[in-house]
Amino acid sequence: MVVSNFKNGMKRVPIMRWLISETRKKLPKVQGPKRIQKVGHRSYVGGLWDEMGTLQFNFLLKEGLQPHHYLMDIACGSLRAGVHFISYLEAGHYLGIEKEEKLIQAGIEKELGKEIYGLKKPCLIVSSAFEFDKFDARPDYALAQSLFTHLPPAYIETCFKNLRHCIHDDGVFYATFWEVEVEVANPSKPNDRGFFGYTRQQMENFGISNGWKAEYIGDWNHPRGQKIVRFRPA
Repeated sequence: MVVSNFKNGMKRVPIMRWLISETRKKLPKVQGPKRIQKVGHRSYVGGLWDEMGTLQFNFLLKEGLQPHHYLMDIACGSLRAGVHFISYLEAGHYLGIEKEEKLIQAGIEKELGKEIYGLKKPCLIVSSAFEFDKFDARPDYALAQSLFTHLPPAYIETCFKNLRHCIHDDGVFYATFWEVEVEVANPSKPNDRGFFGYTRQQMENFGISNGWKAEYIGDWNHPRGQKIVRFRPA
């Protein structure tokens, strides 16, 4: 897919490559707690609150998620999808990990509610280092939705490596990404509001090189066009 017929005569370029380039020019310098306070917990995780929460929930149901399964939601944010999964899964079977404590707090207090939190007992951990071994349970399913879209390769590799050691041997991991046609020069540091683009081969290789088998799904009706890949332990 390409962009064409721009008024300024811009040459045809892959649309995602152009989008990434333009977005980086406008990246906010402030991230984390200060920006969460400024824009709110819903906007910080990308908005589209109801649409994206429902999309993730319905997708995993179609992929076979059942109440007795353990689900690890990597970069769970303020529980945009978590509110759906927590209500559906058995108590203690939702494993959420997020680096911003304020997002988790907002998710519990403003979205989930303390009553459901006490009843369903989700396991929520604050970590920026993919410390999946902090959970007492091993996941059957894992999801990283709009996480690798903000990370350079080294961080993605760490996620795959660490998750491989803790997921069940018959488990499955779903990860979304911005797909580009050719490799692009992504920033070396993570940015919560940045766009990092990868080719299909790059994304599949992140998993393959760390003990996974990759199954490209591609389109899954993401409103902004992120693609998704299914990974299983090799």
